[in-house]
Formats: sequence, structure tokens, C-alpha cells
Amino acid sequence: MSSQNSFAKFSNILIENFAQTRPMHANSLLVSIYGDTICPRGDSIWLGSLIKLVEPLGINQRLVRTSVFRLSEKQILVSKQVGRRSYYSLTDRAFRQFVSASKRIYATQPLAWDKQWRLVLTSLGDLTNEHRETLRKELLWLGFSRITAGVYAHPMADLVEVQRVISELNLKDHIAVLKASAAAPAQVPVTNSLISDCFDLAGSEREYEALIDDFQGIFEAARQEESLNPQLCFLVKTLLIHRFRHILLKEPELPDALVSEEAASFRARQLVGSLYQLICPKADEYFAEVCETEGGAFSEPETSYHQRFFPN
Repeated sequence: MSSQNSFAKFSNILIENFAQTRPMHANSLLVSIYGDTICPRGDSIWLGSLIKLVEPLGINQRLVRTSVFRLSEKQILVSKQVGRRSYYSLTDRAFRQFVSASKRIYATQPLAWDKQWRLVLTSLGDLTNEHRETLRKELLWLGFSRITAGVYAHPMADLVEVQRVISELNLKDHIAVLKASAAAPAQVPVTNSLISDCFDLAGSEREYEALIDDFQGIFEAARQEESLNPQLCFLVKTLLIHRFRHILLKEPELPDALVSEEAASFRARQLVGSLYQLICPKADEYFAEVCETEGGAFSEPETSYHQRFFPN
């Protein structure tokens, strides 16, 4: 294949562009690596391995140490010292958040919509600022959007998961969770239209278009090459999910019935899924080769890891 259109060429351009913005993205990138690669294996990772993984992305040892310290302060990571080595794993709460978010990130088929809206109403006067902010972040992780002060909406959220979060935060006496639908069939279109207008998709659409521009060439090159570099596969896979996760988890989660057929989100998901499946095996080879957990080698990831982006 021509070197002008090689997987390595396109990948290195992507990596170099990311490296130029590394100070702003180090914390978030490490979170993406935990969620995408480490979390499914359920283990901690040696700090030295983490440093080696992200060094090609322009993130040096000092920045990694600063990032894991800050993530530990935010109760996302927890550390364990074994001799002179430090190992970091997700906290139980962060692990549950990642499992919940993974259902959105790696899904291939949209859930069927019952045409009812899930609403979370908060009694703002009885909540501290800390509780209010914590609840906001938890609801965003679950795909809710704030449509007005104290009101969050979602068309398909798992209410069992919502109730678990509320119970965990000890806010059962301050939060109301409702299901709402149009009062009559004739009002369904206008009801859905008015509620959908509360969600701003323009920003995420622009980001999806940019993602397609950055990764389409990589995908076209990768599927034409017989042998892909494992390290580049890992780095591309990490940046791919990092970008996709960043867009997906901050955009409103609307059913396909409420999204234009021309939306860039559909094309982006197809591209992400196809490229992910193509490079994941080689990426996993690299991760297994260079990374260590407390017990030595990492265990095999859970079965669902190998089913990501595959139709049910």
C-alpha cells in the first residue's frame, strides 16, 4: 500500500495533533483508558505501565502522576502501595458509573422507546450545593439533560439505576422520579417536539463531523493493510473512544425517532464501531504485552468486552 495513505501515517498525524493539547486532556484521557481497557479486566494497573501507555501521546511521567493524584482526590481512583510500586484502580462508585456509561458507549442498536419521558424533579431548596452538583453529575452519567431549574429529562433511562443513585446519595426525601406521556394520542407529536426543543444537538453534531473527518482516513487505511502495528492500534483505539465518549456522554440521549435521519451521530457511531472492531485485537495484544497489574499479567477481559459494537 502507498506510504502516502498508510495506517501509520494517518495515526501519527492524529497522535501528534492530540499531543499538542495534552495538558488539557491528561485527566480525561486516563479516565477513558480505565473505562475502555482496564475496567473490563477488573484489575488495578501499575503506575509505570500507565506512564508507558500514554508517553507517545505527549503525556510525560510528571503529568501522569499529577493526574492520578487529582483523580484520587475526586474519588475516581484508589491507590495501593506494594513495595515501591503504586497500583491504581477504580473506586467502587466509579466502576459502577463506567458500567452504566458503557451501555451507551458500546451499544449497536437503539433501545425501543415506549414514548414516555423519565423526569427527575429535585427540591432545590432542601439540597446543599454539594448535593446538587453531585446529583447533576450522576444524572449526566445516566444520560439525563437539564431542561430547566431542578428538572432533568430522559426518554429511556433505566429508573432502577436512577433510584439506586438517589438512594446511594441519601436523597430519597428530596427527589421525585416520574414517568410522563402525552395526555392524548393527538398530542404525542407536539409533546415530543416541544420537549426535544429543550435539547441542543448542534454542538454535538459539529463534534461528530470532526470525529468523522479525523478517523475516516485511518479506518480506510487500516482495512487495507494486512499487518497493523499493535502500539498504534492501542493509541488510535484509545483516542477514538476518548473522543466518542466525550461527545456521547454530554449530548442528550434521544431515541432515533426524535433524531433526524441525516444526523452525523449515526454515521459517527457506524465509523467508531467498525474501526474499533478492526483494531481492537491488536490493541489488546499491545496492552497485554506492556502492562502489569498487582498479580503480574492482566486477566482476560469479561465476555461483554468482546461483544462491543456487535449487534445483539
